[in-house]
Amino acid sequence: MHKLARLKTPIFWAEGHPGKLDRDNWQITVGGLCQRPCVLSWNELIALPQTEVNARLTSVTRWSVGGLWKGVRFSDLLDLIGGSNSVCFVRFWSYSSNYETSISIEVARKEKCLLAWAFDDELLTEDYGGPVRAFIPYLWGYKSAKSIIRIELTDRYVSGFWEQRGYTDDAEIEAGLCRDINDGGKLKHIRMGDEVEFTD
Repeated sequence: MHKLARLKTPIFWAEGHPGKLDRDNWQITVGGLCQRPCVLSWNELIALPQTEVNARLTSVTRWSVGGLWKGVRFSDLLDLIGGSNSVCFVRFWSYSSNYETSISIEVARKEKCLLAWAFDDELLTEDYGGPVRAFIPYLWGYKSAKSIIRIELTDRYVSGFWEQRGYTDDAEIEAGLCRDINDGGKLKHIRMGDEVEFTD
């Protein structure tokens, strides 16, 4: 059983669970306003420089889970493809293209934002956005798109799946009560600095 499942981390797929996905043949199309668009295979992705960050994924439904996430830092990926000076946003599409969302280029370049494929040294399962998901610990979890198949650099913002349904476009995490999944779902207060922290 995956560590996230052992912690009883909620499973939520707004667009419907994708079922079993083919990790070995996974591909991510990366393009838009860049000099070197590419299609990354699974093997090419894990061959890139890897980064591990200790951080939290925090849901707008008020739960948060922390651990060691591993993947490719978005800033490294952006440098690899040579984003143009006009890039303002990074747009993600999930498997089947029914779910999409965007983040600002400034957030994408923060040090803990990853194209993540592992949590606490375990490969991400489909339940939790595997084979590869966005991990954006500075914003509500709906910006951390799961099972990513496409990334586009763009000069304009497009509201995504949940943003079109009333969630905020900036996805700024708000202080208040939140369930700490790492502590059995205990309700605690969170405060916001640059990242989520519990105060009790």
